[in-house]
Amino acid sequence: MAHLRSRRRIALSVPLGIALAASVGFAPGVATAAPDAPASASAKAEAPKLAYVVNTRTDSKTIAYVKKAIARADGSVVVAYPKIGVIVAHSANPDFGKQLRKVKGVQSAGATRTSPLTAAGTTEEGAPTLLSKADAKSLKAQAAAGAEPLEADQWDLRAIGADKAAKINPGSKKVTVGVIDTGVDDTHQDLAANFSASQSASCVGGKADTSPGAWRPEKPDHYHGTHVAGEIAAARDGVGVAGVAPGVKVAGIKVADPVSELFYPESVVCAFVFAADKGIEITNNSYYVDPWLYNCMDDPDQRAIVDAVNRAQLYAQKKGTLNLASAGNSNHDLAADEILDDSSPDDSTPVPRTIDPSECFDIPTQLPGVVTVSATGVQNLKSYYSTYGQGVIDVAAPGGDARQIPADTPSKNGRILSTMPGNQYGWLQGTSMASPHAAGVAALLKSTHPKASPAEIQRLLKKQADNPGCPTTPYDPDGDGKVDAVCEGGKNKNGFYGSGIVDALDAVKK
Repeated sequence: MAHLRSRRRIALSVPLGIALAASVGFAPGVATAAPDAPASASAKAEAPKLAYVVNTRTDSKTIAYVKKAIARADGSVVVAYPKIGVIVAHSANPDFGKQLRKVKGVQSAGATRTSPLTAAGTTEEGAPTLLSKADAKSLKAQAAAGAEPLEADQWDLRAIGADKAAKINPGSKKVTVGVIDTGVDDTHQDLAANFSASQSASCVGGKADTSPGAWRPEKPDHYHGTHVAGEIAAARDGVGVAGVAPGVKVAGIKVADPVSELFYPESVVCAFVFAADKGIEITNNSYYVDPWLYNCMDDPDQRAIVDAVNRAQLYAQKKGTLNLASAGNSNHDLAADEILDDSSPDDSTPVPRTIDPSECFDIPTQLPGVVTVSATGVQNLKSYYSTYGQGVIDVAAPGGDARQIPADTPSKNGRILSTMPGNQYGWLQGTSMASPHAAGVAALLKSTHPKASPAEIQRLLKKQADNPGCPTTPYDPDGDGKVDAVCEGGKNKNGFYGSGIVDALDAVKK
């Protein structure tokens, strides 16, 4: 599940390749980017197939022409999103991408994975630290008056003033945060009251499935999305934990492959379009798009992935959705000249490569307009694992750090306690946990300023953030005498925290 906990993003200027994708037009007055029906039958079942994204101009003639070209190249259309010019296709033809890139009207095309499509199955996954019944009983006995039963262990809420903010404005039911993730267990006792089934779906494979329960995790070990959802909007109802914005709605958009839990591009494209068309105001993205940790613009397959996902997230922005994403768990400096990527592709055999983070992009984190979030621990210090970079990180938020031990919690656990499938609770840490804290604050801002645009919400999120500034001593969290990261920048903006740690209390007061 490394793909769930490694994030990153480029900074102020929009790269040339992304700018090209950003120029895709959107027709005025269009209310939806709903997919077309499949255009052709699947390729022969016995042939090994790959999935592709084909990115085109958005006029109907071009879309129709490219669909025919896909069939001529021995491909089948899975789904088309005409309003953003993205077609998802399957083909066993090894030259499919090369042939489609030569078709008139096609702006980019490439494979979204490096291993063939496989049938659904199950695999064993590791588990986080779960809260035992005995510990839960002890926590409840220590709960303060008016607090949730397990809130004494939620140092993260107090760190950003979310406990105080809830007494002023817990968030509006008119605001929904979409959790694009492994699925959300909406039957959880702390999530059911705030869950929006009408805005939830499974986008696995690239086409939205809104049948009841399709958004739920494939199995209990796919806990990531449920944990994230609780951090955002677990209800203040006298049960369990509380979310940063306990009054808003939360939706689940499942994109994780049921076998590998990888987040393939076609699924993420579907998720952004679905979120936009369902009126979701905020999305949380605690993942990177597989199989490439970084997508390099000089590779035609990776370029097509960047193009397709960027078109979808820009569509969402244009329809009023603010997208937030976690910065990554590799302790990489994204402002560096080069980075070693030794994990890509993660769906076959990784081949180590040195990349330039200004030309090779982790998506959706590094896409224009996406809010990039780094992680902090209880001491308001960058978490030891968190990726960083001057001009790259927008804001920081509590993501947990087992090395930063809280003094004011019964468990003395420096990670983040939240909901788990099957009415359980557990601790996790990562920038995956930081991003939903920032998404919760963004939801509070949207509740306070309902007419604010995504850009305005992002501006307020940064303006109200509290910046601790770069550490005054060398950053050496493991105490081995070696500097593990260098913070560049000043008090107002720096590589560890961007504009600062998000502030839930300011979000409801200003």
